[in-house]
Amino acid sequence: MSAGSKLAVTVLAAFGFAALTLPGLTAGPSKIDFSNETAGAEPKSLVPVVGFWRIEEDNGRKVLTVDGRQWKEGQSSAGIADKARALYGERYAEFLDRVQAYAYYPYVVAPKINNFSEGEISVRFEGLSGRVDQGAGILFNLKPNGDYLTVRANCLEDNIVLWKFEKGKRSAVKWVRNTPTATRQWHDLKVRISGAKVEGYLDGKLYLEHTLAQPVSGRIGLWSKADSHMYFADYTVTTTD
Repeated sequence: MSAGSKLAVTVLAAFGFAALTLPGLTAGPSKIDFSNETAGAEPKSLVPVVGFWRIEEDNGRKVLTVDGRQWKEGQSSAGIADKARALYGERYAEFLDRVQAYAYYPYVVAPKINNFSEGEISVRFEGLSGRVDQGAGILFNLKPNGDYLTVRANCLEDNIVLWKFEKGKRSAVKWVRNTPTATRQWHDLKVRISGAKVEGYLDGKLYLEHTLAQPVSGRIGLWSKADSHMYFADYTVTTTD
């Protein structure tokens, strides 16, 4: 079976409950808790679409890991087609086409949030290793055709970028340099969305501001790149709809 076929085989089963929404989001922050997850296994609270994602222990606490040391270009996560079908129903094939185009960029999706348009998304991350990249991003505006946006920090480059992934191509929307992001240290990344306005924060400081052509609307998740080996924790979503 080809990599594309395998890619087209995994996104549905895990997303059979995708139409649900996280309880209590409008009442306050909702944090995805990894404490009940199984160390060494793929996460259940976030669904891997591209790359190698698993739960690990860090100083007695369970965290989410993307392990780019196993990365190969064009390789999707296991069971991608089933996951895709559960996310987007009859439009899953269109979604899978984009997944194949973006297979250089690992990401997971929050299956219980089918539309995020206003509020904040935050996560803590630590860069462990990676020669090409040590990227940690918050993915949002994920569409049924697989297009999306992400605000990402990078421990090797000390910058924050708002990337757009559209029609199989990546382009930089806004680039901010000189954002200290040391490897082997925990950092806080936050995205604030208000209509078409996007703000990106690193370690509590506002670095990035941009107004999109259209308001944000779509699924959300976490993002990385290539050979990045990263820890993620405290993925928190607050909506203001």
